Amino acid sequence: MADQPRVRLPERAASPVRALGARLAIGVALLAIIVTVVYIDRLGYTDNSDDGTLDLLDCVYYATVTMTTTGYGDIVPVDDSARLVNVIVVTPLRVLFLILLVGTTLEVLASQGRQQWRITQWRRRMQEHVLVIGYGTKGRSAVQTLRDNGTPAEAIVVIDPSPSGVSQAQEDGLVCIVGDGTRREVLMRGAADQAQQIIVTADRDDAAVLITLTARAANPEAFVVVAVREQENVPLVRQSGADAVVTSSESVGRLLGLSTVSPALGAVLEDLLTSGHGLEVAERDVQPDEVGKAPQGCADQVIAVVRGGTVHRFYDPTVTQLARGDRLIVVRSGEDLPWAARPGAS
Repeated sequence: MADQPRVRLPERAASPVRALGARLAIGVALLAIIVTVVYIDRLGYTDNSDDGTLDLLDCVYYATVTMTTTGYGDIVPVDDSARLVNVIVVTPLRVLFLILLVGTTLEVLASQGRQQWRITQWRRRMQEHVLVIGYGTKGRSAVQTLRDNGTPAEAIVVIDPSPSGVSQAQEDGLVCIVGDGTRREVLMRGAADQAQQIIVTADRDDAAVLITLTARAANPEAFVVVAVREQENVPLVRQSGADAVVTSSESVGRLLGLSTVSPALGAVLEDLLTSGHGLEVAERDVQPDEVGKAPQGCADQVIAVVRGGTVHRFYDPTVTQLARGDRLIVVRSGEDLPWAARPGAS
C-alpha cells in the first residue's frame, strides 16, 4: 500500500537532536554538581558496605543512585552538615533532574498534538493560495519568482513525493504535502479545490497530463500553469485543462540558438528571465495619467496591453490609446516592484 500523504509545516523549532543534547548536558551538569558537593563533604558520609570513607568513585555512585532512584542505603549521610547539604542541595537537584526527565518525555508526546493543532489551524486559513506540484528546479524557480513578486510564503503550498523536495520546501518556509500529485487525495490535502493558481512541474509529461486532469476536476476555476518537456504534448495538456503551458525543452533550445546567433541578444533574454536585478518583465495596471496615451508614451517600456482578457502587442492598432482597466506588460528595472506604478505617477 502506498504511503498516506502527510502535511509538513515549515520547521520553526530547533532540531530534536540539538534539543536532546541540551537536556543531556543539563542532566550531566546536575550530576557533576552533586558529585562535587558530596566529595567536598565526604567525611560526613559512611559506606555501610566497607565501613570506609568515600572516594571519588563512591561519590559518583552515590550521586547517580540518588538522582535516579531513592537510593540503596549503602552510603548515607551521618553528620548534621552532610544531612543539611542533602536537604538544601541534593534533594532540590534530584527533583530538578526528575522534572527534566519527565519534561523530555512529555515534550515528545505533546509535540505530536501540537503539530496536529498547527495543521488544523493551517487548513482553516488556507484558501485562494498557490499550489505548486513538484519542487524540483522548475518548481523552486517558480516559487522564487512568486515571492519576488509579492506572494507571501504562507500563501504557497508545495506537493512533492521526494525527501529532498520536502526538505527544501520546509527550509524555504513553505508548507509541503508529502505525496504523489497524480492522486486526488493528495491534491485535496493541499486544498486544491480552494487554490487560486495551480503550477504543475512534473518530471514527465504523462504525469503532467494526469496531474492537470486531476487538478482541473478538483478545481474548475483555478488558473492552471503546466510545464512540459516536449512541444508535441502541449495540445494534450491544454485539452486536459491547462490555461497556460510552458515548453521547457523548446524554450531552452531557442535561448541556446539565439545566444549562438547573437550573444548580446542571449544575454538580454537571460537578464529578462533572471529575477531581482537588471531588466524585469512585469504586469501592472494602467495609471490615470497614462489613459489616452499611446503605449510608447509610458515611462515603462510597454511590450503588450491586456484589454478584456486579450493580449495585444504594443503596435496593435486596437490599443493605440490606453484605456481605463487596461493592464500593461512592461520591461522595467529589476529594482522596481513589478506590480507598482512608476514613482510620480498620479
